[in-house]
Amino acid sequence: MRRRAFITLLGGAAAWPLAARGQQAAMPVVGYLNASSPGNNPTFLPAFLKGLGEAGYVEGKNVAIDYRWADDQYDRLPAMAADLVRQQVAVIAATGGPSAALAAKQATTTIPVVFTSGADPVAASLVASLGRPGGNVTGMSLFYAGLASKRLGLLRDLIPKPDVVGFLVNPKSIESESQLKDVLAAAHIIGQQLVVVNAANESEIDEAFATLVSRQARGLLVASDVFFSRQRDRIIALAARHAIPGVYWDPAWVADGGLMSYGIDTKEMYRQAGIYVARILKGDKPADLPVVQPTKFELVINLKTAKALGLTVPLIMQMTADEVIE
Repeated sequence: MRRRAFITLLGGAAAWPLAARGQQAAMPVVGYLNASSPGNNPTFLPAFLKGLGEAGYVEGKNVAIDYRWADDQYDRLPAMAADLVRQQVAVIAATGGPSAALAAKQATTTIPVVFTSGADPVAASLVASLGRPGGNVTGMSLFYAGLASKRLGLLRDLIPKPDVVGFLVNPKSIESESQLKDVLAAAHIIGQQLVVVNAANESEIDEAFATLVSRQARGLLVASDVFFSRQRDRIIALAARHAIPGVYWDPAWVADGGLMSYGIDTKEMYRQAGIYVARILKGDKPADLPVVQPTKFELVINLKTAKALGLTVPLIMQMTADEVIE
């Protein structure tokens, strides 16, 4: 660029009306803190942005977003949250699980925080109560923990009296603890033998499946976790290789070849999180916004996978499913 043209541009910027420059500086910034990566569950961020847009905020137009992705390294979240606080963002959207939400809460008592979390928000000390959160934190309860026992029941409906069922858990995830407690209680009530296998990295996933095979597991439950979402293809492939029917929490697993899923419409909860962020930008206080709980639960079945596993899905189960992939 020529020097004269560059000076002209500088002069033009300096000549902008003070009001116009003030409006530019006033664009609110939302900190988007996520425990995983952009490629993991790629539909969730668009759903969040959709909610923002429906409430009147469009990224780059009247709101800016500062993204921080932990890439499943949960120990990075506290520093990322602290940095967003130093940047004085208007709101922190802490997504991808309770680890991000807790990091954001611990980083600030003044900046509003909107979370998406599968752990019980009260038990995790995120809010005082669901109806009256108190403080600067509110959000979406994804209710994963209470559904693990339901998935066990669905697996037994498909495989009557399986001798052994495996439960894959990430021991580093806060969400897994409550899910494990739920499924252990359910297994005890119905007398189901449960083998709990832990995995927090790729090699441990292979080791977990080796254990399941040695224990002759006839079914598999996978705890909802952002790390497992990132390893979705690997887990589905191992389940298929060893002919272990799996029940998951997200329809994306079934679309990619998993047998069955039962869970909430997570995209809708991310959309609601976007709406909550917009409401706070407009002046609402987190303490006055009750934690949103899911109202719809979806059953999705992959008949092609069932056939490959030698399973016959009862007609009544097909009829009650929200989606059947053939």
